[in-house]
Amino acid sequence: MGTTVKAVAVIAGSNNVKGSLHFIQHSTGITHVKGKITGLTPGLHGFHIHALGDTTNGCNSTEPHFNPMKKDHGAPSDTERHVGDLGNIVAGSDGVAEVSISDSQISLSGQHSILGRAVVVHADPDDLGRGGHELSKATGNAGARVGCGVIGLQSSV
Repeated sequence: MGTTVKAVAVIAGSNNVKGSLHFIQHSTGITHVKGKITGLTPGLHGFHIHALGDTTNGCNSTEPHFNPMKKDHGAPSDTERHVGDLGNIVAGSDGVAEVSISDSQISLSGQHSILGRAVVVHADPDDLGRGGHELSKATGNAGARVGCGVIGLQSSV
């Protein structure tokens, strides 16, 4: 049986956006992202892994979506997508998003590991590359970056 790898990201951002996310990579290769983010406006928010874990200039220094295969932006279920494309999370009327995502492309080990990169929450919905906007195929036209955190290894205990 393979080992389970765990990581965590503490989310901080503008307008009191905060939270924490736990990443658990199972031996099956599926990585589960679970956690809670508060301080969001109600509705859909683009949710992505960005290329760098650099937050020296807030969430803006995390660079573009993590895209080692050089594909167009898409939905998590699409074959044509960035590794970092995780779709949308939904904040309720209280501004809280309960996150629970399973994905087969993000990994906490190997050549395309997301460790040391950033997870970013956007102000607007991700159009999943289908919006027809000039930014659809690059970013999903998800708007400003309202919260982010660096993904780091977590104790396996």
